Amino acid sequence: MDARFNAWALHWEELQCQIAPCFGRIELRRRARSYLEGLLAPLERKNGWHLAEAAGDASPDGVQDFLARTRWDADTLRDVLRSYVIEHLADLDGVLVIDETGFLKKGDKSAGVQRQYSGTAGRIENCQVGVFLGYAGARGYAFIDRALYLPADWVADEARCAQAHIPASVGFATKPELARQMLKRAFDAGVPCAWVVGDSVYGVSELRAFVAKHGRGYVLGVTSGQQLYWPHHRTVAEIANDFPQRAWQRVSCGPGAKGPRVYQWLYQPYGNTEDGWCRGLLVRRHPKRRSERAYYLTRAPVGTSLQTLVEIAGRRWTIESGFEQAKGQVGLDQYEVRRFDGWLRHITLALLAHAFLTAIRARSAGGKISARALAHALAAHRAGSAQAAHRVRVYVIPGGQSDPGLVTLAATASAARQAMPLGTPPS
Repeated sequence: MDARFNAWALHWEELQCQIAPCFGRIELRRRARSYLEGLLAPLERKNGWHLAEAAGDASPDGVQDFLARTRWDADTLRDVLRSYVIEHLADLDGVLVIDETGFLKKGDKSAGVQRQYSGTAGRIENCQVGVFLGYAGARGYAFIDRALYLPADWVADEARCAQAHIPASVGFATKPELARQMLKRAFDAGVPCAWVVGDSVYGVSELRAFVAKHGRGYVLGVTSGQQLYWPHHRTVAEIANDFPQRAWQRVSCGPGAKGPRVYQWLYQPYGNTEDGWCRGLLVRRHPKRRSERAYYLTRAPVGTSLQTLVEIAGRRWTIESGFEQAKGQVGLDQYEVRRFDGWLRHITLALLAHAFLTAIRARSAGGKISARALAHALAAHRAGSAQAAHRVRVYVIPGGQSDPGLVTLAATASAARQAMPLGTPPS
């Protein structure tokens, strides 16, 4: 097992070398490392107080300064995150997945917070909303970009924006526009991918045209009221109602928590083919509750099968799993920052921690690795103790039909400093 431990530890050190140029001073590099180790540790909460205690600090001031007042660029780190994910998960048939998630918040001072719909809560709540771009390949999935959605009311209030440190250059952008900006960065960076998927928030005509312009296919959700020329203007719901029962096929769109996600699907190409591409209407309905439907517009190479389109549509669930893992394992939603730049910094670091876990899993051939084993291995590496590594036991569960999930890392405090209890945080 020593070879496996050494591989994990060396991979961790490689990651530290990759992100080092993002932080100009050695103090910032050490703080970034301890912050990531805290996000990966089995802490009760991943907020400033608990991260400071894990790092051996006497107060959370250092953590707060790192997120709010020191000088480093979260967008530069985002670019490293994207390169790191592609290094480990690159797939010519990769899928870019667009989605959003809500972060419930109290008060009205945090950047972008207001009463708005949160898919996380399933209702209107006081929250922030982040738009994310995920990457799904044959070896796993992780996030490569993020953006904080700022409602129009926020952007129009200059004093409020200044208080939240939102740059004057940041104007109002709809969620599809934020998605377009992230897709452009991915395309410009040469991210290997063949498809773009997203729900009906992101299936607008402008985004579909943008993806097509860049030579990718898409399976993008639309509302039931979306109109198509078929052969005259009709809604997709009306079009689907005209097809006979025999036109629907039972197909799995991928594994779920309770087994394969089997739905009934309908697919019909429409319009003229263009340079080997074909547009189509894809409809999903529940096998029992047939009124429950989801509608997609597609752009795919001519001859693409229904099975392929369904599998691509099913990749959208990878980002939902990613949100669940990132929130549960690396504290994606456990930040305590109000500033715009502080949000970007914490979120980017959390996505990097999540990507590290994904990369470790990819290197371990899909096995599920004991969190405690990985934590002890890295702790032994930091302490330079070969004997400690010998005492660690590893449990690897071979991957099967079901998704084994990401590995988790439990990191201890730095060997150079002893963890110190901070007492009770102020209310």
